Amino acid sequence: MPINWKAGGLLLGLVFFLAVLLVKPIGVSTQFVILDGIIADAVNPDLVTQTAEGTTSTNAYLAKSDGKYAGAVANPLNYSFVFVLAMALGGLVSAKLRGGIPMGDRSIPALWRTNFGDSKAKRYAAAFLGGLIVLYGARLAGGCTSGHMMSGMMQTAISGYIFAAGAFAAAIPVSMIMFKQEA
Repeated sequence: MPINWKAGGLLLGLVFFLAVLLVKPIGVSTQFVILDGIIADAVNPDLVTQTAEGTTSTNAYLAKSDGKYAGAVANPLNYSFVFVLAMALGGLVSAKLRGGIPMGDRSIPALWRTNFGDSKAKRYAAAFLGGLIVLYGARLAGGCTSGHMMSGMMQTAISGYIFAAGAFAAAIPVSMIMFKQEA
């Protein structure tokens, strides 16, 4: 049962408003760094250390901001990390409610198939590479689309509007170049 785009937009706006009102603006890309830190700390227990003065790390990125990120690695059950886990769970629940996760021939969208063929490996590789580029860019910019664009614009931050304009200025021509044929 698909939700109307207008109702979906209103619900998304309400969620963002409540998040800012009750906790803090939404942003998720930092939590991928925290997840990397959790995995790295499991492999190298000396990565994050807790002392009476606070938490720090041998990794400069985790140690910055007075060990804020190192503290999140040491104690990951905080609002932001749980929020990211809940987003993934929410996506899974939504997919299940809408009829399940597409499998077989339905797993490749018609627009992709028309432009790039039926190869699932090619589709998954492109999705992974695209995600990797977006995440790298998000960390380079110090935040992600949900933090910069969605939360930023909702708070009427000029940087949010500039980021949104730049994102669309890049996304539209790239989409037009990649998807020349319609499904």
